[in-house]
Amino acid sequence: MSENEIACLYIVATPIGNLADMSQRAIEILQSVDVIAAEDTRHSGFLLQHFAIKTPSVSLHDHNEQQRSETLLTRLQQGESIALISDAGTPLISDPGYKLVSLVREHGIPVIPIPGSCAVIAALSASGLPSDRFSFEGFLPSKQGARLQTLEKLATDTRTLIFYDSPRRLQSTLIDMVTIFGEERRVCLARELTKLHETINTKPLAELLDWVSNDPNQQRGECVLLVEGAKQHQDASEVEVNRVLNLLLKELPVKKAAAITSALLGVSKNNAYDMALKLQHKD
Repeated sequence: MSENEIACLYIVATPIGNLADMSQRAIEILQSVDVIAAEDTRHSGFLLQHFAIKTPSVSLHDHNEQQRSETLLTRLQQGESIALISDAGTPLISDPGYKLVSLVREHGIPVIPIPGSCAVIAALSASGLPSDRFSFEGFLPSKQGARLQTLEKLATDTRTLIFYDSPRRLQSTLIDMVTIFGEERRVCLARELTKLHETINTKPLAELLDWVSNDPNQQRGECVLLVEGAKQHQDASEVEVNRVLNLLLKELPVKKAAAITSALLGVSKNNAYDMALKLQHKD
């Protein structure tokens, strides 16, 4: 039995711009399921038509997800298979679908991802910012006060921070980021990914704000903002530890000097003690 003969829910990623990014597996799944749950059936209609996908579709969006999820669950329980798509990219990433997936899994029905385009990952891969640890924060609040509060909570986060942003608010968002993160924090604007006017530019915040402010074209289209994480606290340098130990060893025993140095500079007591011994032996 092939995967599309099993009664299950498929989470199907669709292109974020370039239709050539649609996978063959995604096309086959959408052609073979009994129904497609789409965020906007009119919007997705163009995609389905392009790939000659004639499967009937129903809407599943923020305003009807609770009720529609119950209906789709019943269909799954009756042996039908269903595919979930969003307007673009991977469903559930700042798009509807969480309630449906949770409900379906609660009833023991398989949920199978069909991977593909995702603006978050595409932007991160090309940004030049650290990608080993990152946090996707979705859309920031539209009102400035709430937006500043949210950014303030993230100011010391050492992970790369990723946001979606409206082109209408992009300039205001960057101004607020300068206020909270400072002018030198690096940020990447990834705009219109995979489309004709794709832009990926990484600069210090103040420079990027100036560039965006002076080029109205950069305030159009779909935007992803990636912000470099806060710098981690660095241990005191060996030079600084030796300087403090030299001063203390003139008046104190090795163990006491090491303990005070450890407390002052945040280095381990063992390391401070070993360094103190070396300095003492030099004398």
